[in-house]
Amino acid sequence: MRAPLSWIRQWVDLPADATGEQVAAALVRVGLEEEGLHGGDVTGPVVVGRVLSLAPEPQKNGKTINWCSVDTGELARGEEPRGVVCGAHNFSAGDLVVVATPGAVLPGPFPIAARKTYGHVSDGMICSARELGLGEDHDGIIVLSRLLGDSAASQLQPGQDALALLGLTEEVVEVNVTPDRGYCFSVRGLAREYAHGAGLDVATAFRDPADVEVPAAGGSGSAAGHGVELRDDAPVHGAPGCTRLVARVVRGVDPTAPSPFWLQRRLQQAGMRPISLAVDVTNHVMLELGQPLHAYDLAAVDGPLVVRRARPGERLVTLDGVDRTLDPEDLLITDGPDGQRAIGLAGVMGGRDTEVTTTTRDVLVEAARFDPVSIARTARRHKLPSEASRRFERGVDTALQAAAAELAVRLLVEHGGGVADDAATDVVAAGAAVEPAAIALPVGLPSRLSGVPAEQLDAARVTELLEQVGCVVSSGSTGVLAVVPPTWRPDLVQPVDLVEEVVRLHGYEAVPSELPPAPPGRGLTSGQRLRRRAADALAAGGFVEVRSYPFTSAARSDELGLPADDPRRAALRLANPLSDEQPLLRTSVLATLLDVLRRNTSRGAADVALFEVGGVVNPVAGARAAGRLRVDRRPSDAELAGLLAAVPPQPVHVAGVLAGRAEPDGWWGAGRVADAADAVAAAQLVAQALRVELAVSAGALAPWHPGRCAQLSLPASGGAAGGTAGAVVGHAGELHPAVVAALGLPARTVAFELDLDALVVAAPELVPAPRLSPFPPSKEDVALVVDASVPAEDVRQALLAGAAGSGHADLVEEVRLFDVYTGAPVPEGHRSLAFSLRLRALDRTLTAADAAAVREAAVAEAARRHGAVLRGA
Repeated sequence: MRAPLSWIRQWVDLPADATGEQVAAALVRVGLEEEGLHGGDVTGPVVVGRVLSLAPEPQKNGKTINWCSVDTGELARGEEPRGVVCGAHNFSAGDLVVVATPGAVLPGPFPIAARKTYGHVSDGMICSARELGLGEDHDGIIVLSRLLGDSAASQLQPGQDALALLGLTEEVVEVNVTPDRGYCFSVRGLAREYAHGAGLDVATAFRDPADVEVPAAGGSGSAAGHGVELRDDAPVHGAPGCTRLVARVVRGVDPTAPSPFWLQRRLQQAGMRPISLAVDVTNHVMLELGQPLHAYDLAAVDGPLVVRRARPGERLVTLDGVDRTLDPEDLLITDGPDGQRAIGLAGVMGGRDTEVTTTTRDVLVEAARFDPVSIARTARRHKLPSEASRRFERGVDTALQAAAAELAVRLLVEHGGGVADDAATDVVAAGAAVEPAAIALPVGLPSRLSGVPAEQLDAARVTELLEQVGCVVSSGSTGVLAVVPPTWRPDLVQPVDLVEEVVRLHGYEAVPSELPPAPPGRGLTSGQRLRRRAADALAAGGFVEVRSYPFTSAARSDELGLPADDPRRAALRLANPLSDEQPLLRTSVLATLLDVLRRNTSRGAADVALFEVGGVVNPVAGARAAGRLRVDRRPSDAELAGLLAAVPPQPVHVAGVLAGRAEPDGWWGAGRVADAADAVAAAQLVAQALRVELAVSAGALAPWHPGRCAQLSLPASGGAAGGTAGAVVGHAGELHPAVVAALGLPARTVAFELDLDALVVAAPELVPAPRLSPFPPSKEDVALVVDASVPAEDVRQALLAGAAGSGHADLVEEVRLFDVYTGAPVPEGHRSLAFSLRLRALDRTLTAADAAAVREAAVAEAARRHGAVLRGA
């Protein structure tokens, strides 16, 4: 919410020398957030000038400029008027204009100096609205008689300061309005809050702009005012959509009458664009009071206004020109026989059919009180936030409608020359609460909840502060105050709300700062510790942890090359996504992590290693959708059980990507580009951190390269404390070239993804301490020639099995592949795999015979399983 200081000063005692910084500080003191200060970005000299003469001069480029003689006070001093070059043609000799003379600085910043142009020395600039930051240009140069009116312009003199005249030196305060402080979406609310923050007595320092006399509602017949009917047959969450509607009529308004400059300037300072007198008046009243209004062309309205819910299939063309399909929950303003025609989305945006135009003579002004929930849902459903909906969904003053309509009528009559009908329509829904309900506030509650000593917040002080807010306070039972909140504070509904008001007006600085005692507990759960251990292991391994948005699209499945029947394509669609381009919840962490990689590499990062720990959503086929819960009561146990049953599984995955070099270049030599083995090693790093053994085998799963993809699974037996033996828990390897090209990733990018929850389940609860041998190891190397189609991991597993089968399993410390060779003398279609066997005993130094026995048994098992032959044998 933006408000110029002059507007705030109109309704509260603001010192004449108060700065925007001081006003913002007072507002911050009572809990509002300062967004910024605006204005004052034009510096003088910017003055009123009278055009004495202008001579059109055609140029070679086809443009015609005016060489103008302008008096900016020189004639009164006996000096020659200044010459100014101007390319606009909407003014003539004798007009009063705004002139920026050398030394002035216009928004941009754009400094003004005398300079030679078009064959003349232009001693300044005749300004337009855009050049001064007053808004968009419509007719070119500002002619003050048209902007301010002939009467006001006749009082001006050449050389007079134009900055103050046009409000260009005035500061504008902008604050962020939180959802519970909707009354601050108005100058009225900000003025009241300034009084609180400055320590003023609201009763004497604040002047309520809504304190105006309003005509009584008309009786029956033609003198009853314009007809209004409230027919909400399907209220949302049990509350009627409209509880009050005031209608006023002004006839004979001049459709060509412009809004006065002061009103236009206020709208501009508040961040709104002036449009026409009727629209500007309703916007001005809304900004001043916080009550949205709507103006209709009375000639286009057929019969009474009828407030009702939309019917199935009903449509409406709103003021923005969009033809909208309405929902049965949408609250509408309608007219015609029995309210057949929709003419507006209540509280959000009016319809095009009854829009006020340049031919409108009679204006119907509507001021209503709508249900916040209903308006919020309509605005979000149609993706149509408006200034009106922002105020209605936060709650407007329930007693403000008649006063707002009266102020709008007065402005239309004063500046549009119209005549207001004597009758006013004021319809209140049956059973609607007129006054807020009283709240029982224990006197000691503010002190007990805030920690402020009770002697500082006794009954007298609490009563004083609540009355400053506008509450009516009386004594209830012993030690209890009966507090009736003001109508403009719909957020005050329970005792703790009143406590917050008491504390913020008493001063947050009076609240003592004490660290609360830590609650007893066991700390992190076992699963949390294991997930953190996995993340720590990757971070220690050189990866950088990132967070990506868990939202994706169906197109991402195509980019990843997922088959049509791949279960990862079945993703849940969000009812209200942040972006229409990403309406689905991810089924793979890698699907969104690749966006982070692309963003980093596109900005110059050459060597990248990223990982993310996050949830995925796996919808269950045929599962029932969650029902919509009511908000007027606590859900029942059955409703909560149904809601939980509808929540799909959301396991936690860990994924990582590597691009560029895994080892950098240096004095030690050339670096090494990351390959599929690095992705497998990173996945194994996670498993080792959790003390889980992973079996590695050849895999083929999109988005990985089918020939460079490893399938990672739990061991078929042993090695896992829980989980399903042999279950596949992830994949690692090089991404498919088509995926790399589709996503714009670096060539040969590698990645892995693991089901971290499955690894957590498989992780042992207790890890026995290893027994360390004091004896030296024995090393044996074997080079086996096998068919090129046999995976190296299968051969390694065969060597391990052979060693265990020999009865010497406790001697094997490690079996590691260290070389792969193809070429002569290895036969074509085969390859040589060299493994290092590391053997050690706990009770003795191994003999050559012991090592040879293990080696022979391991080679024999490899030969039996895969036809392996010792190289050179």
